[in-house]
Parts: sequence; C-alpha cells; structure tokens
Amino acid sequence: MDLAIDGNGFFLVRDNATSSSSGMTYYTRAGNFSLDKDGYMVTSTGFRVQGYMATDVNAVSVTSGNLSDIKVDTSFSSAAVTSNVDWTLNLNSQASVITAAFSLDSDGDGISDDPGNYNYSSTSTVYDSQGGSHEVTAYYTKTANNSWEVHYAYQQSTTSSVLTLATSTATQTLSFNTNGYLVSDGTGTDVSASTEPSIAFNFLGGVTNPQNITFNYGKSLNQSGTGLNASQQLADTSQVLDISQDGHAPGSLKSLNIDDLGKITAVFTNGQTRTLGQIALARFNAANRLTKEGQNLFSQSGESGEAIVNTARTSGLGGIVSGSLETSNVDLGTEFVTMITNQRAFQANSKSVTTTDELLQEILSLKR
Repeated sequence: MDLAIDGNGFFLVRDNATSSSSGMTYYTRAGNFSLDKDGYMVTSTGFRVQGYMATDVNAVSVTSGNLSDIKVDTSFSSAAVTSNVDWTLNLNSQASVITAAFSLDSDGDGISDDPGNYNYSSTSTVYDSQGGSHEVTAYYTKTANNSWEVHYAYQQSTTSSVLTLATSTATQTLSFNTNGYLVSDGTGTDVSASTEPSIAFNFLGGVTNPQNITFNYGKSLNQSGTGLNASQQLADTSQVLDISQDGHAPGSLKSLNIDDLGKITAVFTNGQTRTLGQIALARFNAANRLTKEGQNLFSQSGESGEAIVNTARTSGLGGIVSGSLETSNVDLGTEFVTMITNQRAFQANSKSVTTTDELLQEILSLKR
C-alpha cells in the first residue's frame, strides 16, 4: 500500500474525523497508506484517500466521474456456473473405426464404471451453480472415416466410481474433411450442422438442474472458420492442445495490486481478478503557493489556483509507483520534536547510570 508519485501531482485525502473539519480535502505527496478496520484506504493519521470506485472507473477521464473515499471490497468472488467448454485437440486419423455402440458398462456386470468402445478420452473440470467442481470426461469414438461421436460422462457422487451419461437431444459428432479440418462439431450425421448441441448434466447437492453445457471444438468450416486454430484430425497421436471453460469456484481476497495508473485490482484465491477502483491525483498551476497544514498535508489557497483532478498520466499528472515512498516526505516539526524527546530520554537514562555508579562507589568506600 506504499505509493509514490513519479512526476507532478498530489494525492487527495479527506478528513472525516470531526464535524468541524468534515469534508475538508487535503493534498499530500506522502503515500504511506494502509487499510483501516472498515476497508478504507487511509493515511497514517486516518484521512481517507480519494479516487473513483469501480462503477466510475470507466468515467474517470471526464468530469462526470464521482470522486469518493477509496474502499476495498473484501467480499467473496462469487462462483460462476460453467456454460461453455472450449476444446482444441487432435484426433488420430489412423485410429480404427469402431462399429460397436459406446457403453459405460463394457464388462456387462450392470455397473457403469468401465467405459468401452471408444478411441480416446479427455477430461475437463466444470463448475455448478454453487461453485462445486465436477470432472467431465469426453469419450471420442471413430464411427467412420472423418467422423467421430462424442459422449460425456461424469460421477454424480465422489464416493462412487459409477458414471452417469450426460443427455442431449442428439449425439454430438465431429466431422472432418480430407485435409483433417473440422467441418462441423454439431449433431448427428448432418455435416452441414453449424451449432453445437447443449449437453445436460444433473449434478447433486441442490444446484441448478439440469445444467446445460455447450462443448465447442473450434470455429468449424461451417461456422466460416479456416480450419486453423480448431480441432483437427491428423495422422498424429490423439491429444488435447488447449482447453478452457467459463466457470469458476468462489474465492476470497488474496492480494491487492496497484498499477502505474492507480487502478486497484483485487486478486482472489480462485484466480479471478476484479477492478475495485482508481486513485485520483491533483495538480496546481502554483503548487508552491499551497498552504502548509503540517503532517505532510497541504490545502488549496487563493494563490495556488484550483485543483486539477484526474487520474495518473493524464492532464499533466505523473504516474504512480507501487511499493515505494518519497524519502523527502517527513514533517520537520514532528521529526524535531521526536528527536528532542529521544535526546531527553537518553539524558535521563544516562543520569540513572551515573547515580548507580556513585552508589556503588560509596558502598566500596564503606568496606574500606
């Protein structure tokens, strides 16, 4: 939370401590800030740092931005339900065609825990409406040259190895052309299909059911793709090249980052980030005419001109350096008082040593 200004400008701080000075704005170059018990960014004396909260971050370059106390929101980063999974993979074009139907019970013992009749599988973590994670496995079966069926299975219970097959109105089929480019990742045998089917999952635990997830294998030729940067079928090992999904678990605040523009970004334990606000700066046409208020604070005077308020690196203002302080930012009056106090304390302690020495000398003389 230590900040310095690289260039022209002052931090704006507001005194809300007493009714007599409520609403008074001061200016300072001393950026030794911290968070108080209520989450406000404050100076060492409790004055609140001014800036723009997240709803106004996009408006700070114009006069409509609302200057306010900077407050760090320490609430949770809410969970996001997975609705889309993006896979980029290669399926081996030399794999054998399988004519038998895909099954979750290949040994016929009545328990769906041993998938069979597929060529390759890949797994992705998805999240339900409460942020719970679930492993979903896609099983790829080559049913004909340049054609693959995809089946999705998951465990409804973490204490059981039994798999449940996700449902869909039609089987998702990956169709490729003779160059191995993805023609369609739509449904059934219709190679003209351009829309991926919605796959339904019924996760346990009181979450949204069914949860519909779309699995996208890249921009196919039917979706005006070029065949590049999408899943392909080439004479190489079947493998996942890239995977992403749009859900995540809930998370708590891990750290804060402040960039050179003064934007405050919260980093959460689930890997998500959130822009909380942006610190404001001010400059004056005659900064040397500001009124000194002590404690590294200045106030606007009639000779300093009006404060020009904006964000770092705009309107002639400097940038913000995080993790740094200006070494010159000390209040000389306060430092002299502290020095004199320490000097008097040292003198008093030295007197006690002298007195003790005299007492010991007296004791030794009594012995003689």
